Amino acid sequence: MLFSGIPFLFYFLPAVVILYYIVPKMLKNTLLLLASLIFYAWGEPVYVIFMVIGILIGYISGLLIHKFRDNKKLSVTFLTLSAVVSLGMLGYFKYADFFISNFNAVTGLSVPLLRIALPVGISFYTFQTLSYTIDVFRGTVPPQKNLINLACYVSLFPQLIAGPIVRYSDVAEQLAVRTHSIDKCAEGIRRFVLGLSKKVLIANALGELCAVYNSSDDKSVVFSWIYAISYSLQIYFDFSGYSDMAIGLGKIFGFDFCENFNYPYISKSITEFWRRWHMSLGSWFRDYVYIPLGGNRGSKIKHIRNIVIVWFLTGFWHGASWNFIVWGLYFAVFLMIEKFFILKKLEKCKVLSHIYVPFVVVISFVIFGAVDLKDAVSCITAMFGFSGLPLFSQEQSYYTLSFITILIIAVIGATPLPKKLVTALSSKKHGAVAVNIAEPVVLVLLLAVCVSYLVDGSFNPFLYFRF
Repeated sequence: MLFSGIPFLFYFLPAVVILYYIVPKMLKNTLLLLASLIFYAWGEPVYVIFMVIGILIGYISGLLIHKFRDNKKLSVTFLTLSAVVSLGMLGYFKYADFFISNFNAVTGLSVPLLRIALPVGISFYTFQTLSYTIDVFRGTVPPQKNLINLACYVSLFPQLIAGPIVRYSDVAEQLAVRTHSIDKCAEGIRRFVLGLSKKVLIANALGELCAVYNSSDDKSVVFSWIYAISYSLQIYFDFSGYSDMAIGLGKIFGFDFCENFNYPYISKSITEFWRRWHMSLGSWFRDYVYIPLGGNRGSKIKHIRNIVIVWFLTGFWHGASWNFIVWGLYFAVFLMIEKFFILKKLEKCKVLSHIYVPFVVVISFVIFGAVDLKDAVSCITAMFGFSGLPLFSQEQSYYTLSFITILIIAVIGATPLPKKLVTALSSKKHGAVAVNIAEPVVLVLLLAVCVSYLVDGSFNPFLYFRF
């Protein structure tokens, strides 16, 4: 079920919200759990079993880790078993065919692929379960004794299938006690509608342009660059739009989820970019992989090793393909170059940094969005004129004119400028009145336009459902 789908918007969500505010406080988490299981089972009911198994393993492991906290050997054993089961299921569904195909390529054998469908959101809820058991082991959170509450945390439908990766420590208190108010609900609706608009009106339109390029027989150097820029903007509005919708839905149900994006394209370095892009994933790898490995402590060789491991895993987490691994290591290289050589220079030269960061990021997303490495190399060579393509093409000229408005809107929308303009206007006496009057009208109009696009059956994928 998609957030940007008619069944969710007009049937599932209204029904859940109405029931949520009707049932007594003690049943709210139970209702959210049941709703989340229905939401997840909508397209693939069989895979609910594996999520339930993961929840039960996490629940039992948390209790056992805490019970034997004075016996380090036993507590480590229970933590290890929990991690092995969670990562084992992730590995089986997501990476089995990758390893088999590479084994066949190296050995020349023909071991048949399993061709297993990937359960949507498994990468996200696996990391949430892992963070819970690790935090219980570290003693930073007590174990959750109420199975319903833990299951609600892991399966919570607003952020289940594409994040943000919400840690148990961030919502532990909210699972027991959380506030509900008209203002918070209104804030959630506002955030949801804005996220839906980013997804439907901007990301989907950019996706259509990318689809045109991929199917085109009339490519050119400029068309390749337009594709690369469009895809980089599409994935930002697609994923940040989903995160906005998840955060908004969370507020409707009384939860405060972490922010996941903070205008990454205004960054002055790749280091800063990754403090602004998919922040919940970056902080997860920092706290559960990078720092336990030693972080930047110790020798330079160990520091480099830690960076390479983290970014190899970051790339591999995104998908079972070599282009994702190369994408992660690509960022590792630039992060090391910045850390050891050029970061201070970039901070001083703002003009250069604002050219350098988008250039590096756009190339990275060509690698990220490619079918495989061969496809990525083909697109990058075309961008730099090494594929024998003309500089311009007739099809490129036509589609550039057709999509120029949405490209300009996307570029501006990826910056804080619209938010700053609204804030500046709100700070003035008459401006605040105008904003208060205009905001609900604009939100209703945006929702109406989004629904009209969805009813029309427009292009409507979610890129991060791949992960």
